[in-house]
Order: sequence, then structure tokens, then C-alpha cells
Amino acid sequence: MACCCAQEVVFDANLIENSALEDGLAGWAPVGSCTALSVHEEEPAKVPTETINDVAEDYRPSGRYILASRRADEADGLRQAIKGALRPRLTYRVSGWISVGGAAEDTECAGGGHAVHVNLRLDDECVVKGGAVWAEPGKWTEIKGAFRLKKSPCAAEVCVQGAPAGVDVKVMDLQVFATDRKARFRKLRRKTDKVRKRDVVLNFGAAASGISGASVRVMQMDSSFPFGACINPGVIQNPSFVDFFTKHFDWAVFENELKWYHTEAQQGQLNYADSDALLDFCDRYGKPVRGHCIFWAVENTVQQWVKNLDNDQLTSAVQSRLQSLLTRYAGRFPHYDVNNEMLHGSYYRSRLGDDIDAFMFRETARLDPGATLFVNDYNVEGGNDPNATPEKYIEQIAALQQKGAAVGGIGLQGHVTNPVGEVICDALDKLSAATDLPVWLTELDVCESDVDLRAEDLEVVLREAYAHPAVEGVVFWGFMQGHMWRQDACLVNSDGTVNDAGERFVDLRREWTSHARGHIDSAGHFKFRGYHGTYVVQLATATGKVHKTFSVEKGDTPLVLDMNL
Repeated sequence: MACCCAQEVVFDANLIENSALEDGLAGWAPVGSCTALSVHEEEPAKVPTETINDVAEDYRPSGRYILASRRADEADGLRQAIKGALRPRLTYRVSGWISVGGAAEDTECAGGGHAVHVNLRLDDECVVKGGAVWAEPGKWTEIKGAFRLKKSPCAAEVCVQGAPAGVDVKVMDLQVFATDRKARFRKLRRKTDKVRKRDVVLNFGAAASGISGASVRVMQMDSSFPFGACINPGVIQNPSFVDFFTKHFDWAVFENELKWYHTEAQQGQLNYADSDALLDFCDRYGKPVRGHCIFWAVENTVQQWVKNLDNDQLTSAVQSRLQSLLTRYAGRFPHYDVNNEMLHGSYYRSRLGDDIDAFMFRETARLDPGATLFVNDYNVEGGNDPNATPEKYIEQIAALQQKGAAVGGIGLQGHVTNPVGEVICDALDKLSAATDLPVWLTELDVCESDVDLRAEDLEVVLREAYAHPAVEGVVFWGFMQGHMWRQDACLVNSDGTVNDAGERFVDLRREWTSHARGHIDSAGHFKFRGYHGTYVVQLATATGKVHKTFSVEKGDTPLVLDMNL
């Protein structure tokens, strides 16, 4: 039974007292029998100045922090009770700043830092993950965590733990607050209007004198922002799947059929039958296909016969894979994920040296120069994986480019749970500012067993992606129950009915489609504001209806189009 009575939700109110340490250590307690806590003031020049914490417009980090020293175990750290009731079904953000010191400053640690975790401990001893950062000595890293509960606890406390024994953990301005998704959506609608729409003037010119006041209807036929979904040989035999796919998606990606372990499960026995059949299916319906993937950097995805090769044989096998795939399908795949998940795996680099990843890009560009080549990885947009931060992704891309790799796009897989819009936007901002490369969400699935919450979570991700100028497309990693990697992410039930999450997706696509009606003015113009894409205009005159197609592309100034009917 829940111990907390229902209370009105106050969004964006910090639930941690004495967060900025105005009252010293009041309310704070150590975790671990040896841990010592003390309050310190950071040098002004070292206090962070940029933050995604937009709860208060004038918020700046205080500069005061708790030092947890004499830690004897990774579980040691600090804790603070959360005031008030935590409500179920709400998304709470965890924010603040983390650094490390002590042993980390005196000895070289892996990657220059340590993983530090923020967890919630509930009354039943249940531990809920609230965030994780890769903390480095002499540097403050912002926490971008989140959590959601299925029931209200009687009591809850937030704990900061992690980093090896002997490493001091520093915590500045730790905060927990309920997010106001509706307020965020209002901001995103305004941003979307600027990013994805344009003023249009249809000029009927010389014919204006004869058609002034004539009825005009403008209909958007397709969008310049594509949505796609993954397919496999089984699902394209399902009429309900095919119906939803062909109506609501513009692109495709193959689930497994292009991966090396599928096309060459046994050495020298090439099998492209499934990928050929899927390409034929997509050709019939006019759907471009992302090429996923040429290689996969994670060791447990590599075929055993490949692992059995010596290094010279492996080098030859890599070259043969590139030659076989890219000559067979040259020009067929507009995108390629060249070496999947290099933030989480390094199989080929560990075997063949630091240049092999860039070599894969260089050779792909040589063999299929028309394809855009992507890096592709998971958790970068979530803010909770110390191995997959935007900063580490940027470093990886820069290192590839320095070695001649033609990195043309950034893939964010988007396997998300309980997403936070501000965290997604922060990752997109950092990636686009540092690389100036287009971003695609390449494998989106939003996992939540409660389908109503799943619909809300999906809207969070899609609105953030659509409102961001760097994002050029979104591809779902399946959408039908029983035919997905993560089953609690479906948009369409196994019987073909569209659930609430699927309806939300359809509604958003409808919202992001422009139609207009009216009459030609005395100057011979018809004006409207529309989303980027292809349109048809229908003009009703005394002699009948006339149709003409036109395109609305990105631009900051009004688009004036001569109709010349």
C-alpha cells in the first residue's frame, strides 16, 4: 500500500533540501562506515557556466560542493532524503555536478576518469537508477539523469556512489524535480515552426486579372523529413505490417539481413538472398534503405570463424567483406553504418590496430562514393551511459576524420526508456555544434509497458528530434508487437490494431503536414506557411480545376513561386 497521500504536483521544484549547501552539511549523511563529508568552495574560474538545467532562468551552479573522502568501497558516498511525495507515472529529472579527486589526481585512471552513479533507495530497499556520469579530476560533469516510479514510496533518499575505493567524490547542487512535459512541448512547437516551416507566396502573375478571387487549395504530398522502420523477411509477409509500413513510413532498414554474420555465417558461403528480397520489396513501394551495417565492433556479434582467423587472414577477410558487399550493392543504399557501436566495442581495432576503423570508412567511400557514411551508437542521447557521452562521440568522429574517414552523418540509435527532452536536446546541440554533421535517429524504440506512458515518451523523443535543425530523419527499430527487439515498444498490436503510441505517432505526422485553402488576392498571390516538402496546388477557375506541384525547401526568407498555369 502506498504511504503517501495524493498531492498536487509542483513541477520543477527541487525535492532536495540544502542542495546548494547554504546550511553546510545539514540533511546530508555519508554512505559507508569510513566515509567523511566536508563542504568546500570551488575556485570561481572552475565553476561551470553552461547547464541544461532550465528550471530557473537565472540558475547558475553555486560553486559549493560536498567532498566525500576516505571511501573504502565503490558503494560508499553520500545521501540525502527526498522531501515530499514522489508520484508514480511522473518523470523526475536528476541534475547537478560531479567531479572526482584524491587517488584519481595522483594515479592514472582508465580513460582519465571514473563512472559515478546517482541512485534512489526506496523504503522497500529497492534501488532505482537515477543517472550516471563519467567524472574526471579537475573537471565538473553535469548529471543528466531521470527516473520514474510505478508506485509512491513511503520514504526515499538519493545516493551518490561509484568510483573505486580511495577516490574522492565531489557533488555540487544535486537536484531532483518533476518535469513539466507539456511546458516543454509548447517550447518545441514554437521551435518547430522556425526550423521546419517557411512562408510561401504563390504568384499567379499575368493571369491574376482573370482569376482574382479564385479558390485555391494547397495540399502537402510528402515531407522532406523522413520516418522509417526496420523490416525483415517475416514481417513483409504480414498484411497488417505492410499496410502500416507503406502508409506511415518513408524509409526502411534491414534488421539483420545485411550484417556480416547473416550474409557470411560460414566462411566463403555468401548469402545475399534475404537482402535482395528485401530490396525488391522496398523498390516496389519506393522506400530508400539505410545500409546497416557493414561491420559491428562489439565482439559478441562477430562470427566464430572470423575470430578464428589470424591477423593477416582477418585483414584479408575485412577487405573481402567490403569488396563483396559494396560492389554488389553500389548505389543501392544511400546510407551505411560502417562499423556499428564503436563506443561500446573495439574488436577490429584491438586485433588490427588503431587505423582499421578509418580504413573501413576510406574503403567504403572508395567503393561506393555516393553513400553517406555514418557512425552509429546507443545511449548517447540518454545522458546515463558513461561510455557513450556526446563528448566521447565527438572525440571518436574527430579521430576518424583525422585519419581520412569520410564521416558524413551521426547515428543515434534511440533505444530509450523514460526519455528527458532537455537531455536529448543537449546531446543534439553538442554533436551538431562540434561536427556540423547531420544526425539521424537510426533505431528508435521507446520501451514502456504502460502504453499511455509509452505514447508520452514517444512524443518526447519525436518532438525533440523534429524540432532540432541537425536531425534529418528518424528510423524506428520495428513497430509491431511480436516483431520487435524490445516488445514493450510497439506501436501496432499483433492483431493489427494501432495502440495509443501508434496513434500518437500518426497524430504527430498529421500535425507536421500542411494544408491551406483560400482565394487569390487582388495582386495575384496566395500566401501560406507550410512545412518543408512537396505540395500540389489546386486552382478552381470558371473553366475547371488546374493542378501544379511545387516544393518548399529550407530558407529564412519567404519563398516566392511563379505558378505560370
